[in-house]
Amino acid sequence: MEVKVAPKLVQMEKVSMRDRVGRALRAAIISGEMEPGVVYSAPSLAARFGVSATPVREAMLDLVREDLVEIVPNKGFRVTEISEADLDQITEIRLLIEPPAVSKVTPIIPQGDFAELRELAQNIVTHAEAGDLVDYTEADRVFHLRLLSYANNPRMTNLVSDLRAHTRLFGLTALRERGELVDVANEHHAIVDAIESRDQNAVESVMRAHISQVRGRWANPDSTTS
Repeated sequence: MEVKVAPKLVQMEKVSMRDRVGRALRAAIISGEMEPGVVYSAPSLAARFGVSATPVREAMLDLVREDLVEIVPNKGFRVTEISEADLDQITEIRLLIEPPAVSKVTPIIPQGDFAELRELAQNIVTHAEAGDLVDYTEADRVFHLRLLSYANNPRMTNLVSDLRAHTRLFGLTALRERGELVDVANEHHAIVDAIESRDQNAVESVMRAHISQVRGRWANPDSTTS
C-alpha cells in the first residue's frame, strides 16, 4: 500500500511546483517584466525562481497552450506579441459573440444565481483595487465565461476563452497605472444589474459598451485605432 501512495504524493508535489511557477510567469508576462519578443531559456528562469528547470519547462508548456508564449526551438520560449490590429480583430469577434449571447440567455438565468454572479463581479473589483493583475484577469475570465455558460454552447465558450488568452497580454499594467482598472472592474456590476432587470436590449448595450470601452482604454497612446 505504501509503495502505491508515494508516487502519488511525489506527483502532487511536482504539479504544485509547476502551478506555482506558472503563476509567477503569468504575473511577469502581464506586468511586462517578461517582454514580448524576448527569448527566455528555462535554465535562466529557473535560476530566477530558485527551482530546477523541469517545473519551469512544464509551466512554460502550459503557457504555450494558452498562447501566452511560443516555443523557440533549441533556445527557449518567447512571449507572444500582439499588435493593435490583432487586438482590434479580437475585439470585433468578441463583440459579435458575447453581447448577443448574453442577451439571449438573460431570461433564463435563475434568480438564485445572482448572488453568485455579484460575488464574481466583486472579485474582479477587489483584485483591481489591490492592483493584482494576475488574479484580476482570472476573475474577469471566470465572470465572462460563467455568463456564456448559460448558452450551453461549449464551442462558443472555448472560442471566447481562447480570444481572451491573447487580450490578457495587452494594456493591463497601463490601465492600473492610469487609475482606470477599478472603473473597468465596476462595469461588471452594471452588467449584472442589467441582466437582473431582464432587459435584453440593455444587457446587449452594456456588454457592447464594456468590451468596446476596454478596447479603447487598452489602446496605445499613439494608436490611431478606436
